[in-house]
Amino acid sequence: MADPKKPSATTPSTGIAPWQVLDSKYSYRDRWLAVRSDTVRVPNGTILSPYHTIEFPEWICAIALTPEREIVLIEEYRHGIERNSFELPCGTPDHEGESVLEATKRELREETGYAADEWHALGSSTANTARQNNRVHSFLALDARKVAEPKLDAGEVISTHLVPWERFLADLANGALEIPGLHLAALWQLRVFAKQTRDPRLLALGL
Repeated sequence: MADPKKPSATTPSTGIAPWQVLDSKYSYRDRWLAVRSDTVRVPNGTILSPYHTIEFPEWICAIALTPEREIVLIEEYRHGIERNSFELPCGTPDHEGESVLEATKRELREETGYAADEWHALGSSTANTARQNNRVHSFLALDARKVAEPKLDAGEVISTHLVPWERFLADLANGALEIPGLHLAALWQLRVFAKQTRDPRLLALGL
């Protein structure tokens, strides 16, 4: 049995000092992101200049499951990879004061027309610790149902897909389906939530 007093291999070390910021300026900023360019001294004395950090708002994503054991996915062209991408409904808070849960409910309804009465927070994770400052917040919507037509932003062209859960997992496993890595993290958080709560609706999915 592991010694509870002994730090695990993943316990953060207190022996690594943070970088010292010598200078900082913003080279670009809009409502979507800001690029901060720092001059920093790392613990061994090396000076890095510029070191770019991208400041993003918090990101959110929804795992929406229907009573028929389907997962709600969106398909959208993503210019970063120059092809279509299958994803969980996702987005960012619209304005200061909108909580991450409120933003997730709104994005699900706007992008897909689906809504749910039962929501659970699954957790959050860092997006990219080397270059980004934000986190991704994941939520579970149970018994999701279509309540309206999607209400898309001017720059959005999105298709909604209802995929049976078993096929969704099989397609992920055999490579027929690819979703963003951060959404895979949300699925892991769902698995942990299912084991903690023992919700029969989730256990029936094999989680």
